Amino acid sequence: MTIQIGIIGGSGLYDMADLTDREEVTLSTPFGEPSSPYIVGTLRGKRVAFLARHGIGHRILPTELNFRANIYGFKTLGVERIISASAVGSLKEEYRPLDIVVPDQFFDRTRNRVSTFFGNGLAVHVAFAHPICRVLTPIVAESVERTGVRVHRGGTYVCMEGPQFSTLAESQLYRSWGMDVIGMTNLQEAKLAREAEICYVTMALVTDYDSWHPDHDQVTVEMIVATLMQNAKTAQQAIADAIGRIPADRSCECASALKFAIITRPEAISAAAKRDLAPIIGKYVS
Repeated sequence: MTIQIGIIGGSGLYDMADLTDREEVTLSTPFGEPSSPYIVGTLRGKRVAFLARHGIGHRILPTELNFRANIYGFKTLGVERIISASAVGSLKEEYRPLDIVVPDQFFDRTRNRVSTFFGNGLAVHVAFAHPICRVLTPIVAESVERTGVRVHRGGTYVCMEGPQFSTLAESQLYRSWGMDVIGMTNLQEAKLAREAEICYVTMALVTDYDSWHPDHDQVTVEMIVATLMQNAKTAQQAIADAIGRIPADRSCECASALKFAIITRPEAISAAAKRDLAPIIGKYVS
C-alpha cells in the first residue's frame, strides 16, 4: 500500500498510539539526515509516515531543524499530504490554553533558516499567498471539533526564531499587528512542502498566552509541558479522524505548485541538481 500521508509530531506529540503494522525507515537525503527515523504504519486503513520533529528524546532546537531533509524524506516515501502538530502561544484572549487553532496564514520572523530546496543555479518561485492546503484545512478543523475541543478556523501564525520566548515588547507588537498565535517551526515546513507539491496543514496547539497576558507574563517550560500532554492526546484523536476522511484524489493547487514556477531553462539546470531534486522536479525536468 502506498504511503500518501505524513504526520509531523511537535512538542509533546512523539508518537501515534493507534499506528499499527509499524516499521522504522531511516533515510539519507541530499540535504542531510532527517530529525529521526520515519515510523511507517497503518492508521484508519491508510499507510502513513510519522516523524518526530525534534528527534528522539526532543534533542533538536527549532533553529537546528533540518527542514529540507524532513520534507524531502516524506517526498521520497511518496507522501502527498502532511498534517503537522505543534505547540504555540496565544496572542488573543479568546484563544485559550488547550484550544486548537488551524491557521491559514503565516508571518515570518525567523532569521537563520534555509527554507527552499532551490538555488545554486536553479531559480524557482512558487506561489505562497495561501500557504495552507484549502482542502485539508476544513477536514482537520472538523476532526478537532469531533474531539470536543474548541477549534479556531483560520488566523495567522507568527513564526519566530527562538529558542527564547518573546519579550513583552515583541509580544505586544505582534498583537497590535493582529497576529493570532506564535510558534517556532511551521513556516519552513509549509514553504518546503509547497515546493515539493505536498499539501500541508497544521494544528496549532495552544499551551499559553505568550508573555503579553498580565496573568501569564512568565511563560515557563513547566507550564507548557503540563498543557502539552493534554494537547497531545487531542491531537492524536483529531489526526486519526482526519486521516480517515481525507479523499484519495487531490483537487487542490498544491499538487501542481511547480508547474509554472521553474524559471531556469531546462538545459541550464545542472546534472547534479536534476539528480538530487529528481523526486521534486523530475516530472517537469528530465
